Amino acid sequence: MRELLPLLRPHRRALGAAAVLSLFSAAAALAQPALVGQVISAVGSGGAVLPGVVALVVVLVAAAVLGAGQQYLLQRTAEGVVLSTRRLLVDRLLRLPIAEYDRRRTGDLMSRVGSDTTLLRAAVTSGVVEIVGSVVVGVGALVAMALVDVWLLLVTVLAVSVGVTTAVLASRRVRELSRQAQEQVGAMSAAVERALSAVRTIRASGATAREVDTVGTSAERAFTAGVQVARLEALVSPAGSIAVQGAFLAVLGLGGYRVATGSIAVADLVAFILYLFLLVMPLGQLIGSYTQLQTGLGALARVQEVLALEPEHDEEPERPAAGRSPAVLRTPTGADPVPLLQLDRVGFGYPDGTAVLHDVSFTVPAGSRVALVGPSGAGKSTVLELVEGFYPLSAGTVRWAGTDVRELPRAALRARMGYVEQEAPVLAGTVRENLLLAAPDAGEQQLWQALSDVGLTGVVQRSARGLDVAVGDDGVLLSGGERQRLAIARSLLARPALLLLDEPTASLDARNEGLLRETLAAAAADRALLVVAHRLSTVVDSDQIVVLDAGRVVAVGTHAELVDTSPLYRELATAQLLVP
Repeated sequence: MRELLPLLRPHRRALGAAAVLSLFSAAAALAQPALVGQVISAVGSGGAVLPGVVALVVVLVAAAVLGAGQQYLLQRTAEGVVLSTRRLLVDRLLRLPIAEYDRRRTGDLMSRVGSDTTLLRAAVTSGVVEIVGSVVVGVGALVAMALVDVWLLLVTVLAVSVGVTTAVLASRRVRELSRQAQEQVGAMSAAVERALSAVRTIRASGATAREVDTVGTSAERAFTAGVQVARLEALVSPAGSIAVQGAFLAVLGLGGYRVATGSIAVADLVAFILYLFLLVMPLGQLIGSYTQLQTGLGALARVQEVLALEPEHDEEPERPAAGRSPAVLRTPTGADPVPLLQLDRVGFGYPDGTAVLHDVSFTVPAGSRVALVGPSGAGKSTVLELVEGFYPLSAGTVRWAGTDVRELPRAALRARMGYVEQEAPVLAGTVRENLLLAAPDAGEQQLWQALSDVGLTGVVQRSARGLDVAVGDDGVLLSGGERQRLAIARSLLARPALLLLDEPTASLDARNEGLLRETLAAAAADRALLVVAHRLSTVVDSDQIVVLDAGRVVAVGTHAELVDTSPLYRELATAQLLVP
């Protein structure tokens, strides 16, 4: 409840209004049996009946209107709680350290935003306020029943206590079982996301039936967990029914006897029975609300698990306007130039103890082109991820213009860099939306120029929609090379001071590779480039080539120097027919 109350606090006015309506509705409900008793007494004594009937009708209508207003406020508040919780979750999910995404499954995280937050709606609508209203009606009914006949009240309390005790005992485990059920739903969502994201590979591998079985098994686990919750909740309903029927029969039997002996009047017995129904109805609501509240709190625990994760604490900076050249690092005349980027004895390993980099040191001067080459698994892509600040260093220092990056705002540093991943991800949407991701203020002409720089204008011009042509989910409507060029155009458009490229030509044909080399050469005139490459032909003209092997720098130099001094580089160059 301590975790739920902060989510309800922004809606306290609406909840307060709903609580007030609930109290008035309870008062109207409690007045009805007394009015019915008065009408019956008036009929028996021959008095005026109309005033009592009119008063009863007014109270009935008022109770209905008040109940409708209360339900609307509760539903509206519940939707507001779900909305604010989803916003909090999405904000936290998109700001988590990259390492968290490595440890968690995307489908499970999506399930927390979807189904888990939906269950919070029940915690509000069937939980907090309705519990208060049910308690008020129940207590009021008990007081009124005591005023009518104490013996009938004792019989009622004994019968109802059996059902209440059983329901409370059954509801104690609802929260934990509900959480387990939601975890299984999250696992099922993760299995579905895994299958859909690789559906082409699954079809090509003839593995459709096996994947259907895998997802089906996950769905069966979710079904089993859901049945356990349903079985437990099902215990509440029979217990309540037995208590209600037992109380009703006991009151009829004892009440009939007391009427026959003249201990109470018929009107009092009718009023008592109506109060009994007023007690039983909110009691049933109370038990149901408690169960729903436990279910919602079980889902809330999964939501809070994500909200408790530590995000990256950097304010979002304003990126330089598209088309404006980035600030170039300058040093006083005669002073030693300060490199734009410097790695000094950098080491990195994953939490499981797997070491990736050892004592990596090299510099990237402003306006230079530096390439990282080496066999697969040498740690080249990891270097770029560390420069971007995706992972904390295990050892050593990364400096930006002479300053330790740990002393700089991470987001502000990233605003000065462009990064194109090896997979060159393209977001679902349009070409325009993908380009504007890194430069939201870019104009039409700048967008077309960026596409022209990477040879992508022809692709866009194929459609009458131009820049608003859809690229499909994950850019599926584009070829691999087109996705890669679009990702590069997106980074170039932001005019970064340092451009990080991970295998930029991996999916390009020879013609477009040559065009991109010319584009990168022109881009290097006012920015630095740090390029990971397997195709040495794309980086032979780099100002500096850093050779990595097994996470260590084994050689640094130009292409000509490395051919003479580095056996590993000469081996790579020979295999790619760059040297005889």
